[in-house]
Formats: sequence, C-alpha cells, structure tokens
Amino acid sequence: MQREKKFGSRASKITDEFLILNEGAFLYRRAPNNLRGIILMSNNNNNKSKLKKLKFNGKVRSKKLINENIAGYLFAAPWLIGFTVFILGPIIASFYFSFTKYDVLSSPVWKGLENYNTILLDELFWKVLGNTLFYTAFSVPLAVFGSLLLAVLLNNKIKGINIFRTIFYLPSVTGGVAMALLWLWFFDPGAGIINMGLRMLGKQGPLWFQSEIWAKPTMVICSLIAIGGDRCLLFLAALQGIPQSLYEAADIDGASWWTKFRYITVPMVSPIIFLNIMISIIKSFRVFTNAYVITGGGPLNGTLFLVLYIYKNAFTFLKMGYASALAWIFFIIVFVFSLIQLWLSKKWVYYET
Repeated sequence: MQREKKFGSRASKITDEFLILNEGAFLYRRAPNNLRGIILMSNNNNNKSKLKKLKFNGKVRSKKLINENIAGYLFAAPWLIGFTVFILGPIIASFYFSFTKYDVLSSPVWKGLENYNTILLDELFWKVLGNTLFYTAFSVPLAVFGSLLLAVLLNNKIKGINIFRTIFYLPSVTGGVAMALLWLWFFDPGAGIINMGLRMLGKQGPLWFQSEIWAKPTMVICSLIAIGGDRCLLFLAALQGIPQSLYEAADIDGASWWTKFRYITVPMVSPIIFLNIMISIIKSFRVFTNAYVITGGGPLNGTLFLVLYIYKNAFTFLKMGYASALAWIFFIIVFVFSLIQLWLSKKWVYYET
C-alpha cells in the first residue's frame, strides 16, 4: 500500500510503504534521511485515518527510549561484568600466558612457542592424553547407551514409576566429593563392600584404585552412577514424544521388541543421542573430581587425566605459562572432537521434517 503526504517546509512529498497491523493500524516503515521516525496511523469507526503519533528522530532520540536502554544495560551489567572478569578476561590472559614463562610469583617472560614445543616432547603429557582418551572411549558409550536403556525402562507406565525415576536421578545431584569418598569406601581393597562381597563368594578382589591396571577401569565404573541423571531425563522426554502409531503399525506387522527398538526408537531419538554424545565427550575430557580426591593421579600416573595435569602444573608446580599452553591444547582437542561428531552426525542422525 502506498500513501503520499506533505510535511510543510521539511519536505515536499514522501511516498513509501505502510505495513498493515491489526485493526487497521499502519506502521510507517521508512522515511527520508531528514525525516527518520515512526508514523503510527489508526482507523476510526468511519474508516478515516487519523494521525495518532508523529515523531521525527534525526539526531534527537526519544527520552523514554534512552531511559529504557539505560535500564536494560543496568539490568545486564552484573552478568556482563561477571562474564568479562571471570570468563573473557581469564581466557585472554591464559592465551597470553601460554607464550610466556610465568610462575605467578614473578612477572611473565615471553618465550614464544617454547611451552608448546615442550608439551609435544613431554612423555608424561602423552601418557596423560592416553589416560583421558581411554576414559572417554569407554565411559561415553557405556553412559549414553546405559542412559538410553534406563530411559526405555522408566518410560513404562506402571504403578510407582515416578518413585523409580526419582531414585535413579538422585545420584546425579549428589556432590562430587561426597560421591568420590563413597566410591573410595566401596572399592577399598580391605574393608570395601565390593571386595567383601567377592570374598564371600570365594574370590579375591583386585586392588582397584591402588592398581595401575584397574585404576582407570574403576574410574569408568564410577562414572556410570550418573546414567539416571540429565542424559536419562533427555532420553525420557524424547521417548514420550515418539508417536504411538509407529509402534502400533509395527505390532500389526509382527515386529519384535528389538526390531521396534532398532528401527523406530533409535532413529526417532537419534538427535538426543547425538546431543548426549557431544555433552558426554566434553564432560569425559573434563574429568577431575574423582581422580583428584581418590587417587591424586596415581598410581604411577595411571589416573592422571588432562584437567588434573593442568591443575597440578598451574597450582602445585606454579608453572602457569605451561599450564595455560596445556589448556589451549585441551581446547583444540575438544574442538576437533566436536567437529568430527558434527560431521559424522550427518550420516546417522534423523530429523523429522
């Protein structure tokens, strides 16, 4: 719709579009440079347009709008300050420190790529990376698949199902240090409940956390306590969104439970599987609490994971520059794994259209 109006000495003519709103209101979309503003038109009962509001904002903005903007920035200020001071600032600082020799007690000294070269030649770094990859390779598939199976069980409509859902979810909200101390008691070689049960069966239990061979698998077992947490909750929501007509059609064709699970359930929840895999990979690379509280990285650096290695270099050995370089390598590794997952997802994730 086009309309033509005169505005006295300011301009001769303005021809432009009006955007029709509800109940016959019009919003003037554009204006010449010397007449920037909003013209709001409304129709009365006699279908005669009446000019309700006319404002020209050349260089002077509305005082009310300025006040609203100031209020908005004030409300956002605490988050902006916190983000700048505690997140963005440390990220920029760590990037700078990664090229320096910095022990916290003295000023940083520029060393260029020396820290990165040292990392690549450090045998302990490669062992730490191997420990982390081992933990990721076993904990992620077990946690994701276990959460999916648990969600399928908790999706059944039986009496008291909400109680079971609560019981399985509770461990995920328990404090990490408390759970670590509980695992330390469970897997104690002498007085632990696991080895006591094995002795009752006539078996001698391993040393668990005190064994270089068993320490990493035990860490993987400890990570499975959270399969009833957020991952399971996401799967449960996805399962409840699957149309029942798909299962009914499969029942008519005589499909078994495995066939329905493979060809209906898994494809329909594949976006959530992908999401949980991404989150689980990132979390597995960040494993810290159990290793720090239970083993301290031992025995023989068998549970020294990447984040714990960064922590020790930064706050135990005060090698802040070296630790910053490790942190950026950690970021690159996680970023590459995420890109690989995004690329692979195109081949197996199904999205409804």
